[in-house]
Amino acid sequence: MLNIGENFLLETHFAQELYREHAQRMAVIDYHSHISPRDVAEDRIFDSITSIWMENNPYLWRAMRANGVEETYCTGTETDDWLRFEKWAQTMPYLMRSPLYLWSHLALKTVFGIDEALNPHSARRIFDACNAQLQGGELSAQSLLRRFRIACICTIDDPIDSLEHHRKLKGEGSDIRMLPTWRPDKAMNIEKKEFRNYVTQLGEVANIDISTFNGLVDALQSRHDFFAQNGCRIADHQLEEFYDEQYTDSQIEIIFEKAMRGQDLSRSEVRQYKHCFLKLTAEMNHAANWTQQYHYGILLDNNSLLYESVGQGIGADSIGEPYTAHAMSHFLDDLHTRGKLARTILTCLNPADNDMLCSMTGNFQEAGIPGKLQFGMGWWSNAQPGCVGEQIDALSRFGLLGRSIGVSTGSRSLLSLVRHEYFRRLLCNLLGNDVAKGLLPTDMEAVGALVQDVCYNNAHRYFGF
Repeated sequence: MLNIGENFLLETHFAQELYREHAQRMAVIDYHSHISPRDVAEDRIFDSITSIWMENNPYLWRAMRANGVEETYCTGTETDDWLRFEKWAQTMPYLMRSPLYLWSHLALKTVFGIDEALNPHSARRIFDACNAQLQGGELSAQSLLRRFRIACICTIDDPIDSLEHHRKLKGEGSDIRMLPTWRPDKAMNIEKKEFRNYVTQLGEVANIDISTFNGLVDALQSRHDFFAQNGCRIADHQLEEFYDEQYTDSQIEIIFEKAMRGQDLSRSEVRQYKHCFLKLTAEMNHAANWTQQYHYGILLDNNSLLYESVGQGIGADSIGEPYTAHAMSHFLDDLHTRGKLARTILTCLNPADNDMLCSMTGNFQEAGIPGKLQFGMGWWSNAQPGCVGEQIDALSRFGLLGRSIGVSTGSRSLLSLVRHEYFRRLLCNLLGNDVAKGLLPTDMEAVGALVQDVCYNNAHRYFGF
């Protein structure tokens, strides 16, 4: 028996009051999610707990690999659901103290009412109990979004996507609000072998012959406009670091032409191209009055064997260690000086950058837009309770916690949306402990108003959904 009761992670009665009376009552805006738009639009009913939990969950796959589990039980789709779930259950006892351990059990309790440790002994019992509830049809994709109090969920979408599922859901007049997010990374990653084929696809979708870099920009602008017409208000960029290499327009054209001919590029040429690409897309974002997110400090697809056999985004990523402060500062300052800096969220996978990022956001704020530059919290390696506390402390040192837009989940599994509850409990616990220590006033309405703002109100105002 686990102790995931109503006071889970809430150590003081002040924390418990803040959560019950303020955080728990607020709706959720998940502004960065990998949830399947098809699943939501079709209101998918899941066959088993395995399909809803393990079908697209690199967090789980990564943990299972570390436990020596064969790849077929991680990413394999032809393997029996029970056998895959059993392998996950065998991994769980080794995850104690991991945020994944806490999220998993919190999801079992919140969604299925199961307050029991998942391990090899309980696995079959939990598997059958969850499946019985799923087969009742009351835990469909849209029902789960309502259960998690999702007011709006933004999915990550490639510029070539038709957005058919977003349009379908909107056309049906559903109370579920799902908006696309424009992520043009494949057009930025010029060093990847897939780059040429992707440019061809982009040209076909945009109905533009992309023979030059200017043609690529025109195609991207066309898709940017298409996304805006279909409700998109956010751009998302995932990169290893920011770039500061100087370039000329003619240099970028030459670099693009070399890539399209399949020629090797130097490290400097790749960085010049990416610097130019990020600047041009940032200008598009500003012109459209979008918010832009930069998720950086991540080394993607490190395992080349897995990449070749399974693909990208399968849990073979790690923390990078770039020294990017100067490049980031110059990038933001250039946009700010020219009046083209959009609302911006800066999120780093490396917790060593917390203080730098929080102090950086304070450099480019703007009158009339509270919290225009935001420090993104809680991404992957920063999700341990102590790490969430460290990020809140960093923001409190260098910025305004009361203007924070809270966390997004980066969820691929609908059950992962429980991370909002997890963050809210940690936030309330930290603030409640400060009240108990006399560091904050015992005016629970005032502290509670801050909680409500961080949990929902700030994001609602910031994105303008």
